[in-house]
Amino acid sequence: MNGFLNLNKPTGRTSSDVVVFVRKRLPKGTAVGHGGTLDPEASGVLPVCVGSATRLFDYIIDKQKTYIARIKLGVETDTQDATGRIIAEKPVTVGEDALRAALSRFIGDIEQVPPMYSAIKRDGRRLYQLARKGQMVEVAPRGCRVDGIEYLGGEGDDIYLLKITCGKGVYIRTLCHDIGQTLGCGAHMRTLERAAAGIFRIEDALTPAQIDALAQAGRLHEALIPLDAPLTHLPAVRVGERSRHAVVNGNPLRPNWLNAPAPQVPAVRVYLNDEFAGIGAPQPDGSVKFKAMLYKSGDEA
Repeated sequence: MNGFLNLNKPTGRTSSDVVVFVRKRLPKGTAVGHGGTLDPEASGVLPVCVGSATRLFDYIIDKQKTYIARIKLGVETDTQDATGRIIAEKPVTVGEDALRAALSRFIGDIEQVPPMYSAIKRDGRRLYQLARKGQMVEVAPRGCRVDGIEYLGGEGDDIYLLKITCGKGVYIRTLCHDIGQTLGCGAHMRTLERAAAGIFRIEDALTPAQIDALAQAGRLHEALIPLDAPLTHLPAVRVGERSRHAVVNGNPLRPNWLNAPAPQVPAVRVYLNDEFAGIGAPQPDGSVKFKAMLYKSGDEA
């Protein structure tokens, strides 16, 4: 089986836990991976790559994501979320208007200092491993981009709901922390749900219970999203039947075999007739060299 599962990860499970859960419900030896880590206490969309889809990770990970976050003003924690130890509490003297005004400062290209409780490596060790031992190190700021922050309303007790759209590398809990610093009262992220990751949407995501039910009924393949569905942001090139042998063997595709000149971009989708064959890299001479050859005669999802 080859394709993507759109899974709604519950809180309390790591992304790796979910991969193991799915793998146990697939034929033995099937490759499984996830398309972008969610923290254990976060919930929501987790694309799961099945079979040949594991080779497409690099082409889906950078897509825009949407998060729904609760920010709690007045309380800071050492993890910048609700799982951490409270390290500061301040009275909250600002309200909705001040919060709305502050949000615009965090839209666009910004810099964040990644939290100590993160998977970033320092000298071969994860920062969270150092933090758990009480070892604090200086972490350099990193550039990232936040495309939008929408204020969704207040819930009382200085808790507000935000909708955040962003690309790869944005720490939402750090964003909440930094908003609190701007407001002068401190803050942390109370809850987090990923509502979308590229084409994967929460309204279409399957719970683990639904995945399990489909697997027990022998119908899990019905939930697989086609390999090329999340890749429509890449241009497409096509070759005809006379190129089948080259495609099957992963050979470079000559310019005169293509239905149209290949655009000079880092990656394109390659189709044999109407069948998705993989990812190619256009070359200066107009040929296309496979980066991920997925097509095999007789393949079925």
